[in-house]
Amino acid sequence: MKYFKLPDLGEGLQEAEIVQWHVKAGDTVKADQLVVSVETAKAIVDIPAPYDGVVAKVYGGDGDILHVGEPLMAFEGEGDAGTVVGRLEGGGNSQDDQFFVGAAPSTREHMSTRATPAVRQLARQLGVDLTALGGSGSDGLITRADVENASQAERDKFGGDKLRGVRRSMALNMAKSHAEVVPVTIFGDADLHRWGLARDPLIRIGKAMAAACKVEPVLNSWFDGKSLSIKHHDSLDLGIAVDTPDGLFVPVLRDVGNRQSADLKEGMNRLRADVKARSIPPREMMGATITLSNFGTLFGRYANPVVVPPQVAIIGAGGIREEPVAMDGHVVVHPILPLSLTFDHRAVTGGEAARFFRALVDELEKPE
Repeated sequence: MKYFKLPDLGEGLQEAEIVQWHVKAGDTVKADQLVVSVETAKAIVDIPAPYDGVVAKVYGGDGDILHVGEPLMAFEGEGDAGTVVGRLEGGGNSQDDQFFVGAAPSTREHMSTRATPAVRQLARQLGVDLTALGGSGSDGLITRADVENASQAERDKFGGDKLRGVRRSMALNMAKSHAEVVPVTIFGDADLHRWGLARDPLIRIGKAMAAACKVEPVLNSWFDGKSLSIKHHDSLDLGIAVDTPDGLFVPVLRDVGNRQSADLKEGMNRLRADVKARSIPPREMMGATITLSNFGTLFGRYANPVVVPPQVAIIGAGGIREEPVAMDGHVVVHPILPLSLTFDHRAVTGGEAARFFRALVDELEKPE
């Protein structure tokens, strides 16, 4: 019997939620036949069979969350045994309980609580403390049912609905940012009176950010807090926050500084359509070097947008307002765009952020 693991779904995607199985135990499948649809933090992904065979078992049901490298399917048939995940522990026959993924041998050999590796993995996924559980199995062995019951008891105690998919990923990313980043936010305004009457600020802001990155390239970087290393990027790949009923998506508009505005606008429209249809490829949601949150299209002036590592900066654009401005001794009314810049002070100095922000505003205030 061979075991097909949940494959690597792309940079940063370490887990997926099962949406729907398209096969069941006993089915005969062909190579590249669709076997399961999963939802990642980025999009819904269809996973094909790696080779011909007969499905012996599927792991997980609708709504279950699996990590990359965990068993997804077991089946018999011709194929490369290199798709086996982990190894079977001991000499027992219960393959459900013997699978183990992701810990060193010393971790497996010196556990004080009695539980199989698969049950320990489940407990980590569900956030259950095994030391607080009594096992219902033989000789006090903690079973999957013990872990699942403990997790359900905690959910029942709190109430509410468990976060899934994009919203779960957002919660994890925000917690990660809060734990790692040292955020500082500065605010400013851009006077848009030199623009034409038809204002479409999104692409203009993106192009202005690319120009500002040439003045202060450090804002267009990734930072690794563990190794204290910084990676500078030559081109601007702009993550653009898109609000949807399912949660916040951030598709990436590539090479913003070297493309024409019309091309960028067409690309952004395509990304939005793919997000709305939940058909956007995972690769289109990865690799942003800096992010723009255009929240002003909904409501608001200034914000403290959250920097998500490894990025070091994010721009927030508020709603454009007609405001009185003093010019040449007279008071006139101009369209004003409020802007917020949050940067990670571990990697960016206040002076670098201020110069970037000044360059951004200067670029935006130029005539169209």
